[in-house]
Amino acid sequence: MNYRHLLLLVVGLIAASGCANYRMGNESLYAPDIQTIYVPMIESDSYRRDLGERLTEAVINEVQLKTPYRVVSDPSADAVLSIKLNSDIRRTLVEDAFDATRLAENRLQAEVVYVNRRRAGFAMQAPMATPTYIDMPAELGQVGDTSLMVPAVGQTVASSQQIAIERLAQQIVGSIEEEW
Repeated sequence: MNYRHLLLLVVGLIAASGCANYRMGNESLYAPDIQTIYVPMIESDSYRRDLGERLTEAVINEVQLKTPYRVVSDPSADAVLSIKLNSDIRRTLVEDAFDATRLAENRLQAEVVYVNRRRAGFAMQAPMATPTYIDMPAELGQVGDTSLMVPAVGQTVASSQQIAIERLAQQIVGSIEEEW
């Protein structure tokens, strides 16, 4: 009986040591060397009011909801997620006989630059030191999303834009996942 207990203990220790560095949940999708991320205010080329601010808020909410990262206001964070809203297009897809819009489309497109400063050659600095920015190639990506607006059922332009903003924020946060 003692031999079985000893064998079971050895097998359990071997199995547990193999899982020592295993990450569970959403932590396995994101870089383990990052604890903080900085999301600056999103630049917007659109003439529509508050799109950049609304997209910034949606991206920060998605990062806090779906990643193990903590969003900070310090530009010297472990990672930086910079976004520029390139286009905001609204077009009519279907009209009735009186030229009233029956179906419209909102399309948002953004340019995303994600920099993992832990891996990008940024030296660790003293806490009070001014961060040093080094020119380096960053992963550049284009993301976009579309939402439909149906005025006949009471949907507004603002609600349609908010749907597109939330979907775009989900795509942006999904784009910072680690490669397999």
